[in-house]
Amino acid sequence: MSSMLQRLLGETIKLEYVPPSKLSLVEGDTGMIEQVIVNLSVNARDAMLRGGTLKISVENMDVLSGQAKLHPEARPGHFVRVRIRDTGCGMDVTTLSHLFEPFFTTKEVGRGTGLGLATVYGIVKQHEGWIEVESEPGKGSTFDVYFPAKKDATAAPKVEILPPAPVLGGTETILIVEDEHVLREMARAVLEESGYHILEASTGREALEVWRKHADKIDLLMTDMVMPEGMTGNELAEHLLAAQPRLRIIFTSGYTDHDVNPDLLARSNALYLPKPYTDAVLARAVRECLDRNVAAGNVVAA
Repeated sequence: MSSMLQRLLGETIKLEYVPPSKLSLVEGDTGMIEQVIVNLSVNARDAMLRGGTLKISVENMDVLSGQAKLHPEARPGHFVRVRIRDTGCGMDVTTLSHLFEPFFTTKEVGRGTGLGLATVYGIVKQHEGWIEVESEPGKGSTFDVYFPAKKDATAAPKVEILPPAPVLGGTETILIVEDEHVLREMARAVLEESGYHILEASTGREALEVWRKHADKIDLLMTDMVMPEGMTGNELAEHLLAAQPRLRIIFTSGYTDHDVNPDLLARSNALYLPKPYTDAVLARAVRECLDRNVAAGNVVAA
């Protein structure tokens, strides 16, 4: 993820990551764990407006009973700890006490919904882990995420790990419509890395404005299904297909593929991409959608 993260962080923030020589296995969802790292990294970036350093480390941790008593959600055992430390503005006690509450945010309007850290908290809980946070105003912040290690990891037989098949990129123009800015930035970084030209919007109505200016250049629409301001991904797609019937479309959602109109999915030959998705799955779905002929719709499984 390092290359994609550096694009998200920008030129004024230095990313430091040294992979461990030995690490226990964790049983989890790859896309969700990537989302945890991305959300925490972007949150750190927004706390370093004048630049700084983001240091990510991963290591095995044996939590003893005495240590576990220091945090209400901790417990003894063997864990993998992901530490994300920034040199940003830090947080006061009041902010820390509300940190993982849905819709709580200290960011200006348009910079986030306040769901990023709540999402992180939910994902970590699903993986039976917990998060510890240390921060002071002017002294940066440290997020420690604990994931339980597999008990039989050391007994697992050695197998040959084949490198993943290369994912082809392209030079087409893609319009990304996503109201959660972290996910939108992540998708943009991944696809720009693959060579595509990216346009973006945070709502369906904003996407219509982008379309009016760049309709002749847009090859593919990638849109979330549920968005604010009263226009769904289905409705946006119908608007654009009326003007360009051969427009390629990818619908994304963190809920269910039932959000997509089956008739629209078939007529537009669109793909459905469930969230969360990995960067490789996203890049592969985009290339597949751009290359396919108009036929029945399909579902991309992450």
